[in-house]
Amino acid sequence: MRTMRPMTVDNTKDTRGGWMATPSDSDSAQITACTLRTGILKHLEYSQAKDLDHASLFDMRMALTLAIRDQVIEPWFRATRAAYAARSKRVYYLSMEFLIGRLLEDAILNLGLGDAAQEAVAGLGHDFRAVLDDEPDAALGNGGLGRLAACFLDSLSTLGCPAYGYGIRYEHGLFRQGFQDGQQIEEAEDWLRQRHGWEFERPEAAFRIGFGGEVSEQGKTALWTPSDAVIAKAHDTPIIGWQGKWANTLRLWGAEPIRAFDLTAFNSGDYAGAAAQEGLARTISRVLYPDDTTEQGKELRLKQEFFFTAASLRDILRRFLSEEADLRQLPTRVAIQMNDTHPAIAGPELVRLLLDEHGLDFDTAVDTARGCLAYTNHTLLPEALERWPETLMARVLPRHMQLIERIDDQHARQNPTRRATVLEDGAVKMGELSFIMAHRVNGVSALHTDLVKSTVFADLHRLHPERIVNQTNGVTPRRWLKGANPALAALITDTIGTGWEDDLERLSELEPAITQPDFCAALAAVKDANKARLADWLGKTTGQTIDPGAMFDTQIKRFHEYKRQHLNILETIALWQEMRADPGGNWAPRVKIYGGKAAPGYVMAKEIIHLINAVGSVINADPRTRDRLRVVYPANYNVSMAEKLIPATDLSEQISTAGKEASGTGNMKFALNGALTIGTLDGANVEIRALVGAENFFLFGMDAGEVVARRTAPDHAAQAIAASPRLQAALEMVESGAFSGGNRDTFAALCANLRGHDYFTVCADFDSYWDAQREVDSVWADRERWTTMAAHNIARSGWFSADRTIKGYMSEVWQIDPMI
Repeated sequence: MRTMRPMTVDNTKDTRGGWMATPSDSDSAQITACTLRTGILKHLEYSQAKDLDHASLFDMRMALTLAIRDQVIEPWFRATRAAYAARSKRVYYLSMEFLIGRLLEDAILNLGLGDAAQEAVAGLGHDFRAVLDDEPDAALGNGGLGRLAACFLDSLSTLGCPAYGYGIRYEHGLFRQGFQDGQQIEEAEDWLRQRHGWEFERPEAAFRIGFGGEVSEQGKTALWTPSDAVIAKAHDTPIIGWQGKWANTLRLWGAEPIRAFDLTAFNSGDYAGAAAQEGLARTISRVLYPDDTTEQGKELRLKQEFFFTAASLRDILRRFLSEEADLRQLPTRVAIQMNDTHPAIAGPELVRLLLDEHGLDFDTAVDTARGCLAYTNHTLLPEALERWPETLMARVLPRHMQLIERIDDQHARQNPTRRATVLEDGAVKMGELSFIMAHRVNGVSALHTDLVKSTVFADLHRLHPERIVNQTNGVTPRRWLKGANPALAALITDTIGTGWEDDLERLSELEPAITQPDFCAALAAVKDANKARLADWLGKTTGQTIDPGAMFDTQIKRFHEYKRQHLNILETIALWQEMRADPGGNWAPRVKIYGGKAAPGYVMAKEIIHLINAVGSVINADPRTRDRLRVVYPANYNVSMAEKLIPATDLSEQISTAGKEASGTGNMKFALNGALTIGTLDGANVEIRALVGAENFFLFGMDAGEVVARRTAPDHAAQAIAASPRLQAALEMVESGAFSGGNRDTFAALCANLRGHDYFTVCADFDSYWDAQREVDSVWADRERWTTMAAHNIARSGWFSADRTIKGYMSEVWQIDPMI
């Protein structure tokens, strides 16, 4: 262990307000600050058409973006040329979401240009932090699925693995969340209203994507004649890895009409009709996850999935055929990863291309496609394993419906004892289709993979026992530690030296320092400074006065009943009631922080959001308790908000129903940043607890087997409520209208669900959760012990690097070697 230099926290320098320099940053700044200044001025003049005196914040941000992008181009070209020269296998990661957040700060960090960029921008009279914060978050995802994909892109580039990410260039993303009377309202995201400085439009990479129409048999193949079509046009974003050694490409498809404008209709006075084709085409790439509770919504979702998958496969085959002639060799050069079931149509579409357009026989086409395809399962929830009505599939993709039937029939003939089918009760089951068409299927945590084998794909696992493997998720330490928490990163570097950024398991070298009072004091100071900044931001954002000395207790996730945000708020109500009953009690002051969105059509999740805001309005106005208990819910949670919340959090809420969360990655980010976890034995919580130590984790609740057993009792919720006076009182308070202006009907459906079905066992786990929270209070009272536990979480979280995960995919799924 290196001798530790004295560590102080300077709020004037690191506000995520300044740049916490490392030695490499300083060296880089001496060499490149003048170069960057020249580049910024060049782009102000020639790209923004402004001089320095008249440059706005937007102009400065765009000029800096383009100057930094210039530094990315050379390694991007070099990596592309190297992959072609080596005739390397490439990874193609197909995902409906890429929650990449802001790219400018990430690129500056990975290039080691932090000090150089800050010096250049400040020298031109602008505030560096303000320039960075001017960049909008790219609205390309919703939750963990998309953030995982973004972390994987970073790791693929850091490891020098030739790869493309493929997705959709959503104009309006999921939605911009707001609150009206405590209820979620949805507005369109407008991130593309300004020019996106990182992308390159590629008009030469455009493909005609068809829908509907008719199929005519032509011997052993068929001719599909679509009735409708759009153009998929590529937009490329370079993704630079750590230290700028390698860069890969995120290629996003935008939908455009075959004919942009009907001049005849316009000249006849039909102005709306003249632009109708453009509007219909662009609908495909406007919004992430359109509400599929209507038939129109279902059709649009299916079209979106086929649109980006089909365009990606055509692009992959084009690239392969530019180097090779024999398509039977495709698996030696192409590894396609389907991130969940959204790209599951890749199986039938790749078979169609090989069979109908390139002349392979059906069996060879299936084997070749399977040799390329792998599938990541992210859920055990039946509703999330997509099922499309056969009638819809046949109408939108008639040739693919025929091929799905042939694939299912072939699998049945090859496996006469099988029970699982792709077609069932008039529906196409995309999970089963993905499994059958993939040579590898992976879960995303050890528990999840075991449950995949024993539950949703039990029969297919029996038939193909070698196919399912585990690849526990990970997060990129570059963004989620070095970038999001620069003061902690600097403390780590002071303690163990540089190099941990791409070798995160070196964090274990922190263990000896944990016994040193100076280290723990410095760690506590880092956390306190992060909390002070967050308290200030929350005050400006929500209007509330936040005590940075209180425990920051955070649950940030997309809203779903299995994630059990309602368990959290019910315990908060019960805590508030006890505080009011015993105002002199030794209560740990808490700020309960929530963040996340509910799908527009998910009524129950939106009611949970409404309840949280309603409870917060009442508790925050109570003069007896508001100095010790606050509820804060800033709207429109995104990556940039997470970068503020995670480094400042003391307690991480990972409280999903055991057996329902596939993995989670927020749990890893929190632990890596020194938050303690209160959680169930679910997803990657199991592995986090095993690695950080049971003594450094607040465990509660039933395990997955106990949850299943509890559900066999039809009155399990009623039993739990009857046995828990605190839970009974909290529910009765909600039902009384105490949080809804006396209206007893407002939350009636939510309470009825908890008292009745309660599929996600909120009531059965409530008392255990309460007890664990009181253990949290007890430990919080001993701040030295808390800090020591936090330090152990940091030192033992190195295994949860996305670099480790990608290395596992490379060796066990894709069979590809790194090129650096």
